[in-house]
Amino acid sequence: MTRPAEPVRRGRGRRPADEVRREVLRAAGKLLLDEGMAAFTIEKVAALSGASRVTLHKWWPSKGALALDGYFSVVAPIPAFPDTGDIATDLTTQLKAWIRLMDGTRAGRVLLELLGQAQTDPELMAAYRERNSGPRRRMAVEALERARHRGQLRGDVDCEVVVDQLWGACYHRLLIPDLPLTDEFAEALVANLLAGVGP
Repeated sequence: MTRPAEPVRRGRGRRPADEVRREVLRAAGKLLLDEGMAAFTIEKVAALSGASRVTLHKWWPSKGALALDGYFSVVAPIPAFPDTGDIATDLTTQLKAWIRLMDGTRAGRVLLELLGQAQTDPELMAAYRERNSGPRRRMAVEALERARHRGQLRGDVDCEVVVDQLWGACYHRLLIPDLPLTDEFAEALVANLLAGVGP
């Protein structure tokens, strides 16, 4: 069991804003990964970072927005979409990486908690789309469009719908685990889909 971090005690004197922000994000990310979204509060982050609650409320519109920024301060950024020239390989590789993150790590489970919180937190939802789902979607669509230009997909394929078919199926198994979310599932998804949209 992880021991809760001790609140930071600061000496007198004003710290530079950049330093305060870095320490707030570090504290927020650690708290989130150690204790999850259910235990995450502005008050705890303020105590751990030595920043005031007023400062945190000024910089972040909600605890969810702070949590998401904290998350991305301690978790690796979104990996680049592979471009091997074979769309089946590229999609399968990216899906498997996503599955391992979401289903096999604490960071993935916390991201799901953030997504759940976003259903009632418009600021968090906007930040989630800007920082996570939006960039991931764009990378996948661009990869599919490159494949279409190479003749690996039909010219009339809607790349946005293909992204929803692939990742939507994975989210479904992640959120409603009637069946396991596995590498084999990712391979079957891509194979079945490309059999329907190939030239």
